[in-house]
Amino acid sequence: MDVRTRTLIATALVLGIAAGPTVAGAAPAPAPGAVAARAAAGAEAPPLYTSPPDAAALRKAVAGVGADNKDATAALVRVGGTSGRWSGSAGVADVRTGRRAFEEARFRAGSVTKTFTAAVVLQLAAEGKVDLDRPVQQYLPGLLPSGPGGFEPISVRQLLNYTSGIPAAEGPGDSFEAQYAHRFDVVDPHALIAQAAAKGPEFRPGERQHYLNIDYTVLGVLIEKLTGTSYEQALSARVLRPLGLHRTSVPSPAENRIAGPHHHGYQAVAKPGGGTSLVDVTEWNSSSNWAAGDLISTTADLERFTEALFAGRVVPKAQLEEMFTVPAVTDFESGEDAVQTAGMKRFALADGTVVYGKTGSRFGYSTVIGGARDLSRTLVYSVNSTDAKGRDMNQVAYGIVTAAFAR
Repeated sequence: MDVRTRTLIATALVLGIAAGPTVAGAAPAPAPGAVAARAAAGAEAPPLYTSPPDAAALRKAVAGVGADNKDATAALVRVGGTSGRWSGSAGVADVRTGRRAFEEARFRAGSVTKTFTAAVVLQLAAEGKVDLDRPVQQYLPGLLPSGPGGFEPISVRQLLNYTSGIPAAEGPGDSFEAQYAHRFDVVDPHALIAQAAAKGPEFRPGERQHYLNIDYTVLGVLIEKLTGTSYEQALSARVLRPLGLHRTSVPSPAENRIAGPHHHGYQAVAKPGGGTSLVDVTEWNSSSNWAAGDLISTTADLERFTEALFAGRVVPKAQLEEMFTVPAVTDFESGEDAVQTAGMKRFALADGTVVYGKTGSRFGYSTVIGGARDLSRTLVYSVNSTDAKGRDMNQVAYGIVTAAFAR
């Protein structure tokens, strides 16, 4: 499957699910908070979604998820918005004990963290504490080498929308086995930035888009500089506590476990004689992802955040436009038009509907947040995918997204 196909299909984003669904029926209850700005500036447009979610299709999408499912061991799904609501859970929280999946479970949200990080930076921009057009080098002098072979000025906006040209830092390797062997390593974000910066730029700032964690690692350091606190403290004070996201947190650098009730994550690995077995990957140090992918949350918290964000109650609406704006450049890898925004991504569905959101994946965990900009339909899910970092589209995810966004 080529990059372009994955980008379009990624409306179905990586997911996987497990047996014995427990669901709540759809109800046409309005979403909390004000409805976000319509796509047409200053004009009131009809809502994209007016009918309740298709409960039967959603139940079918999560049917069969469980310990013996090749794609996922558990799934949590929440469909919301002004057109109605549906929620469901399926599968097992722990394949060893067979304990059922439960809706309040915590999980690793992966790159959904970037949406939270972008929100904090945009809040700081609204407060006049950072200018999105100013070079990050002015705020963090010495962070990126300049001169021959070094970096030209990179604006804060270019970090937010992945057009900085800063390359990725090196990790232990791309394979699951290599990363699993280093799963308890504690990584300093400053060391990651120094390692990436030593390579020199991939391209001139603003010329291409390359979706990488390194931009948001730099933004995490910038947040600490501008707020005078840790990234974790800034996120808590500015987003988590005001929204009442009490089950959401960023673990300490040396923390390997998921605190509180949670779902176990698993990776399917090939057995020498054929077939696969599941390796428990629940305990893992995520410090190398930090402000780009270290968040732990619940579907209820992520739904509350998504609705508040789209409604303009997290980031003021003037700055919120950055999260719905795709830069007019091409993707560094595929050569196709860019799709990433500041902390989110634009998805064009098969019927032409445009939705915005963010995917996140850690080994054992796949997460999605997003929806229609007018808040007529939102989707949040966590799936314990057995190949969360795989290149192929997860078919359960495809079913869930297709059912959630059907009109």
